[in-house]
Amino acid sequence: MRTRSLALAAAGVLMAGGPSLAQSANPVVTTLSVFAGSAAGLWQSKDWGGSWQLVKVSKDASLEGLGAAYCILPQGPRVYACGEAGVFTSEDFGASWRRAAIEGPVQVLLASRYAAADPTVFAGTPRGLSISQDAGLTFPEVSLPGTAVSRLEWPGPELVLATSRGVLVSSDAGRTFRGPGPGLPEGQVAALALSSFFGTDPVLFAAVGQGGVYRSSDGARSWAPSGLQGRAVNDLAWLGPLLYAATDRGLYRSDDAGKTWSPLGKELAEREVTRLLFPLMPASGAEVFAGTDQGIYRSSDGGLNWIRTSFPKERVLALATYPAALPAGKPKRTP
Repeated sequence: MRTRSLALAAAGVLMAGGPSLAQSANPVVTTLSVFAGSAAGLWQSKDWGGSWQLVKVSKDASLEGLGAAYCILPQGPRVYACGEAGVFTSEDFGASWRRAAIEGPVQVLLASRYAAADPTVFAGTPRGLSISQDAGLTFPEVSLPGTAVSRLEWPGPELVLATSRGVLVSSDAGRTFRGPGPGLPEGQVAALALSSFFGTDPVLFAAVGQGGVYRSSDGARSWAPSGLQGRAVNDLAWLGPLLYAATDRGLYRSDDAGKTWSPLGKELAEREVTRLLFPLMPASGAEVFAGTDQGIYRSSDGGLNWIRTSFPKERVLALATYPAALPAGKPKRTP
């Protein structure tokens, strides 16, 4: 477990909108909490991956029926989980759950970074894009019927989707779309990574099938190959000048925006890496979690060296943690 001072751990107990430390029977230190999804369901670690517990709650506050957990979205006291049975929400850090009004399966969820001001939640499903305007309680609107949506990014104002039709972009919060642009192979887009400054630097990377990585420098209007051809890329993460690719044969990193790639971490060599989580992204890349076909690994040096956590040797479908707090004085922007 990573070293934390008592002061930092205390500050990590998320207070806004939730019970106070004195009122809560089971306070949650968000700076030490990590969630994972597998075919068995939703898992949680409260000690930064040192130990993992399958989330089980009473019949009156049940997550029963979720099935395989495909995504987790923690937002303060509110936590979303999506899977085979649809979407479940918790208002108390995962202690109790209720089921949202949407049929499963749901593959990905994306909410506003400032949920208190904007209750929009997008749900990507094999049937299309569903949109909730009430913080995920109901999902009455459906866009792109018949199009499987597997990944979502909302840098603002554009909404970017990884779909079975390629990468699609909406400038009006999911009402209309453009794309797919030429150069990207046909098929389900499995991975997506956008520039941190997408509004002014509309560069993004995507992966389809065994085709490796593709790059667009014009907001998904056109694409060109960007390495790792012949490999299935399950996840992409872009941290400053470093681009990471989780593939069916190990973890790779590019230091030159996809021109060249190098394998990273002998512990993950030739292993299928399914998901990547940089808890402090975009501020820092020192801490990394990697989900694989045989459990979860953790690195404290940007992926150079890895240790296996106590997670069962199961295929990892999702990884998530609470978002890092905004630095003091940093202006908030609507997505």
